[in-house]
Amino acid sequence: MLSKLYHIRDGCLIRMLCVSLSIRIDDGQNGSHFEPKPVPPPLPNKCDWEVDPSELDFSNSNIIGKGSFGEILRASWRGTPVAVKRILPSLSDDRLVIQDFRHEVNLLVKLRHPNVVQFLGAVTDKKPLMLITEYLRGGDLHQYLKEKNGLNSSAAINFALDIARGMAYLHNEPNVIIHRDLKPRNVLLVNSSADHLKVGDFGLSKLIKVQNSHDVYKMTGETGSYRYMAPEVFKHRKYDKKVDVFSFAMILYEMIEGEPPFSNHEPYEAAKLVAEGHRPNFRSKSFLPELRDLTGKCWASDMNQRPSFLEILKRLEKIKGNAPSDSHWNIFGS
Repeated sequence: MLSKLYHIRDGCLIRMLCVSLSIRIDDGQNGSHFEPKPVPPPLPNKCDWEVDPSELDFSNSNIIGKGSFGEILRASWRGTPVAVKRILPSLSDDRLVIQDFRHEVNLLVKLRHPNVVQFLGAVTDKKPLMLITEYLRGGDLHQYLKEKNGLNSSAAINFALDIARGMAYLHNEPNVIIHRDLKPRNVLLVNSSADHLKVGDFGLSKLIKVQNSHDVYKMTGETGSYRYMAPEVFKHRKYDKKVDVFSFAMILYEMIEGEPPFSNHEPYEAAKLVAEGHRPNFRSKSFLPELRDLTGKCWASDMNQRPSFLEILKRLEKIKGNAPSDSHWNIFGS
């Protein structure tokens, strides 16, 4: 009898403690268990993505890319392979470099899409400054196209769809992100099977608050890579997100033709030809008439005539649906 009283008293005591600690008890056939009260997710802040540099292991690292401000290395973070963009020590105190670095970090924190390279964290409190993203084993599209010497239409359409999906997400209003340097080197393959692409490198990107869908942003200057540059950028005229559509057309051309647009000209000369109204010639038999038409619309001289990426997606899906389904249309074929 006494033991039963203690048991009851202990049970009451436990329940009283649980109420005071906001803990719920579930009584069931499998016995009672404690479940903590649901905690709301924390608001995003710097602590969520600031990485202690001691967590990065560079013992087996290798350089996978270089730029004027730093280098990109394959490293390990908490046992996971990652890509680390590391600012050169000599530039760690450069005000403009730091400003650009912080701009890229603040931009990447906002991005979440299957066709956009995923930001994982950054080192901003210590030097050298570092930006950490997922590591994609397939390398970049530039190298892949160099090795393949051109893709068949089936592969090119699938690649184009992945790029367009990522860009449609970035161009979503009212917070539009203009990439401004869309080119094969900044498009990455998830793996060596080349079955999935992601858009990366947002060092030159701009986040623009759009008041209405017809806004033209007051940005000028030769921003980006000459060979894929829209004519309005080369001419230092006002431009909008359609500069990325132009660059997309040049990439689509390169995927099928197997060589960069105006490959027999230096990049600056190629951009000058484009600004004068010239466009590369279609030669490959893999260039379906529908794809030629889409490419022509995307690199139109008048940026207002270029389709949006949502429209491009619809066109590509339709072209894919109507394309031949012969077994020889292998995605890895040339």
